[in-house]
Amino acid sequence: MHFQLHRRLLTLLALAPLSLLPINDAFAQTPPSVIGTRAVMTTWSDPLEALGTLSAEESVTISATVTEIVADINFRDGEQVDEGQLLIRLEDAEEQAQLRASQALRDERRNASTRATQLQDRNLAARADVEDSQSRLRQAEADIQAIEARLSNYRIQAPFSGRVGFRNISVGTLVTPGMDLVTLDKLDVMKLDFSVPEIFLGRLSPGLMLNTSTAAYPDDIFSGEIATIGTRVDPVTRSINIRAELDNADGRLRPGMLMQVIVQQRVRDSVVIPEAAIEPSGDRHSVMLIEESDGTTRLTKRNISIGERRYGQVEVLEGLAADELIVVHGLQLARDGQEARLIGIVDDETGIRALLEADR
Repeated sequence: MHFQLHRRLLTLLALAPLSLLPINDAFAQTPPSVIGTRAVMTTWSDPLEALGTLSAEESVTISATVTEIVADINFRDGEQVDEGQLLIRLEDAEEQAQLRASQALRDERRNASTRATQLQDRNLAARADVEDSQSRLRQAEADIQAIEARLSNYRIQAPFSGRVGFRNISVGTLVTPGMDLVTLDKLDVMKLDFSVPEIFLGRLSPGLMLNTSTAAYPDDIFSGEIATIGTRVDPVTRSINIRAELDNADGRLRPGMLMQVIVQQRVRDSVVIPEAAIEPSGDRHSVMLIEESDGTTRLTKRNISIGERRYGQVEVLEGLAADELIVVHGLQLARDGQEARLIGIVDDETGIRALLEADR
């Protein structure tokens, strides 16, 4: 009896591997499902990050130079004004009266000079009298110029085109020399000042592009370029000041804003792929190439050399060309030389999730 039981067990053990073979073969023959993406050639650079502060291209606080009462205000808070536009007029009745008196005196002396010249031409007046009358005329004209110069202090104009701030005065306010009346900022172009460690000095040059962002507009990127590099390195911080210029045609940026700066160093054209498409193995990296031929999709392992990583993307230095198709999803089951089922290709409009949902 024991002999028959032992024989039956041996028979079952011998048949067990044979019964499993069809199942294993079925799994082995099922091609893995993968999603592909294409390597793209794009502009790449080494980012240098810093924090900077914005200031207006031109900025001034307009103040009075005389003591007088405000007669007229010709702007509204936050208004865009043009260069030379009259902003504030101060009471100038006294100066205007002096101007009219000086103009009358000039006319009188001009007539006297003319008569003296006519008499001298007929030898009825001495040459000295003519010269004295001409001298008095020039003095009267100089007095008029001095009064007109003083009158310009009573008419406060915009020194350049820009946007005024809040006014802190009203008609009838007595202003004094040095009193702040209103701010004026030219906001079409903004200056961005920041500093970087001196070790990066050799990599920076005027014209180098940069991108900036601010908490006020978290979804927007503002581009600009380096305009000026400081002439001195701070001996304490060992940093150098950099000034960039940002276009601000829409007027959203304001002086005093804190900006996050990323300077684009060593700008170059590079092949870039998603970081998820890379298979690391020690110091080596590889991707799974998708090759389609005669209706068959086959995977081929390709070793690559990578450069900088940034925001889920990787720069490929060697081993991959632009437009080559690689696996970005499904690498766990992908094997070199294996056939695969390509679900779809990721692009700017279609992501991995959308392709997986469509394949359900």
